Amino acid sequence: MYGKSSFIYILTNKKDGVLYIGVTSSLIRRISQHKAKEINGFAKKYNLDKLVYYEIFDYIGAAISRETQMKRWKRQWKIELIEKFNPDWKDLYEDVMNS
Repeated sequence: MYGKSSFIYILTNKKDGVLYIGVTSSLIRRISQHKAKEINGFAKKYNLDKLVYYEIFDYIGAAISRETQMKRWKRQWKIELIEKFNPDWKDLYEDVMNS
């Protein structure tokens, strides 16, 4: 898909629902794991499997720094980021699969 990249991503269960921010080196694999409920934890507990936002990084360290930064943000800032990138809160997983 994007070669040797790293990603941060935001999952939700519905528009304006619970938000989860994660980091991965394989966005397609990680989101498919979330959709199949293979990863125990917060996302599974709250049924968060709708990819509504992601960013691509060349280095995992940069992705981890961004994830840490975003996890400290106010909820409203995260919502504004999602709505600027994905105004309809569409599940972007199929788009990522086809890119």
